[in-house]
Amino acid sequence: MTRQDPESFGSRGGASAAIPAGLPRLPGLDHTLRVLKTGYPFIGQTCDTLGVDGFRARLMLREAFCLRGPEAAALLYGRSGVIRPMRNKHGVRHLEGEAHRRRKALFIRLVMDPARVEDLTRRFEDAWMRGLTPDREITVLDHANTALTRAVCGWAGLDLPDRDIARMTHILFRMSDRSGHFGRGTLATFVQRRQLERQLRVALRNAQGDTPLAILARELPPETAAVELLNILRPVVAIGRYIAFAAKALHEHPMWCDLFRSGNEDYIADFCEEVRRTAPFVPFTAAIATEELVWQGAIIPKGSWLLLDLFGTNRDARHFPMPDRFRPERMLDWKAQDDCFIPQGAGKVERSHRCPGEMATLALMTSAVRMLCCRMEYTLPPQDLSVALNRVPAQPASGVRIRVQRTSRATICGSSA
Repeated sequence: MTRQDPESFGSRGGASAAIPAGLPRLPGLDHTLRVLKTGYPFIGQTCDTLGVDGFRARLMLREAFCLRGPEAAALLYGRSGVIRPMRNKHGVRHLEGEAHRRRKALFIRLVMDPARVEDLTRRFEDAWMRGLTPDREITVLDHANTALTRAVCGWAGLDLPDRDIARMTHILFRMSDRSGHFGRGTLATFVQRRQLERQLRVALRNAQGDTPLAILARELPPETAAVELLNILRPVVAIGRYIAFAAKALHEHPMWCDLFRSGNEDYIADFCEEVRRTAPFVPFTAAIATEELVWQGAIIPKGSWLLLDLFGTNRDARHFPMPDRFRPERMLDWKAQDDCFIPQGAGKVERSHRCPGEMATLALMTSAVRMLCCRMEYTLPPQDLSVALNRVPAQPASGVRIRVQRTSRATICGSSA
């Protein structure tokens, strides 16, 4: 199998739809319930219906500008005048200007250093394989969450005994799992986060060496360091959802698993990037205009809420022909930092609020796919693999249950057994 010319899949630089000055506004007093009912497709479907790339809606009785596409991504991630609202003022995403650049440089040192990413991946593989037992059923989402927690805690310098891994996994997973929910469960997760931050501050006081824990302890005040450490641990565990979607894609498109198992691993990264494009991970990202903005002739007043449609931008047919088709042949690559492909944000990593963890995300996903295809054999029992797009964050309903038949510490790719 040879790589195909990406031009054969159409240009991804097509012109955006024209936007009338002022942007159309949805009728009605408030549209919060509609967003909750529709979920991920809300902005994209509404844009398609109106024939535009942006509109105004009222969410929780507040005016919001809902935008999609590469120009909107450049607006939110590529210029001054917007700020991301955060619950915790100590986090990097709350900073702007020079303070943000300095803090972002620290994150890049920690999570984009190839040697550190390799170390994290090796720890993840060890944890994944250690948790497998032949002739036993596991849920890929749960198994990935546990392996990721064990890996990232050890990588960061948190020496947790086995009895604490389950609790840490539960807390870190719930922090992302409750992000689109309200109620008592969300409050309980908030309380657990505050308790965990206090525990991390204790660990930071005793940190030594060159671990991320020790580096954060040396360079940041304790309260800030605890918040930023959690801003590394939590997103790494959230990658478990991507791994579950990858397992689902391997089941639904078995030719790719057969290809990888035959020993051809050149396309695993392409496969994982297409999973990131198609999987409902983050529906949209929010920002606040700190000054008056002009976008495609429309005036966006200072103080306005901005919502950038990540899910819809990644599925825009103008940039991704046949967007609902799973096609790793698109050869997507996060390193291009293309504002059309924005599963984890847009802009230049070092200068914007784009997530610095995409290198680690792809490394961990490709590692998981390689292990699923080449270091274990399994079957899928009957189950519900549907994905509810009005659940945020979304995931395969069953979590992807598999029955492990055989495992190997060494690769079994190309094996005829």
